[in-house]
Amino acid sequence: MLDVVALGELLIDFAPVSTDAAGYPALQAQPGGAPGNFLAALQAYGCKTALIGKVGADSFGQLLVRTVAEKGIETRGIVADPAVFTTLAFVTLDATGNREFSFARKPGADTCLRADEVAYPLIDEAKVFHFGTLSLTNEPARTATQKSVAYAKEKGKLISFDPNLRKPLWASEADAKAQIEWGLRQADIVKISDEEIDFLWGIGPEAGAQKLLAGYGVQLVYATLGPKGCFAANGNGSTTVESPAGIHVIDTTGAGDIFGGSAMSQFLRLGKAPADLTAEELRAVTRFACCAASLSTQTHGGITSVPEEAAVRAIV
Repeated sequence: MLDVVALGELLIDFAPVSTDAAGYPALQAQPGGAPGNFLAALQAYGCKTALIGKVGADSFGQLLVRTVAEKGIETRGIVADPAVFTTLAFVTLDATGNREFSFARKPGADTCLRADEVAYPLIDEAKVFHFGTLSLTNEPARTATQKSVAYAKEKGKLISFDPNLRKPLWASEADAKAQIEWGLRQADIVKISDEEIDFLWGIGPEAGAQKLLAGYGVQLVYATLGPKGCFAANGNGSTTVESPAGIHVIDTTGAGDIFGGSAMSQFLRLGKAPADLTAEELRAVTRFACCAASLSTQTHGGITSVPEEAAVRAIV
């Protein structure tokens, strides 16, 4: 039995580690992709997971599959396609560690997953199905995602969604908004950033969370606030949790995904429906996730930056 299966991108992040005299960065290749980061956190904190997606039948694809397997993530759902290259993301960091992305993805392997290639038996085995919007930017992955979500809902699985907005990957902002809105209406649990809430509705995170609970059928919302922490809410109440102090940020890549996976790991331990968490339970889940995400920023990368549980517990 699996706790969580995620569908979506697995890619290589190229992040700068130094800059030469002419200003050109030296880049380090790191395994990434939001669903992979999300699942790596779940695995680190005692859950069983699987990934559904596509990589190229190339050296980077082989490295990625090996890496996620070493993390304990089930790889039976990952297709290696010789017709396309593994997706690459080039990361630039500012002085505070915040990042921007440029993608080599025209197309990238992750966008080429077909509905007939989806490992539906993995969905059967899982309690939770998780997805984001990068698999909704292009066909055939969009249809594959939509059919997978419909299948998971039909089988009675909890649906988890993270918009994970990357504006350069969309044909238009209107298309991005439409697909995010669709994803939100499918979900029981949503992790969404304050910037994404502002992008969608031009309102603050607390109002955005309440909008999702009242009008979208969402049962549990984590509205992340960057370095400030997270506002979390369900029908029983809400809480604002600050990020731990004293964290020296090097790279925020994957921090939001690690927050999501960490929160999911603690939620699953409670064995309750998302709408049934008490305010105290909601605060404890969110605090653990804020601490895990913050610690992950002290090193580069996503999948490889998940902190040990003992280190998280030490500052919770």
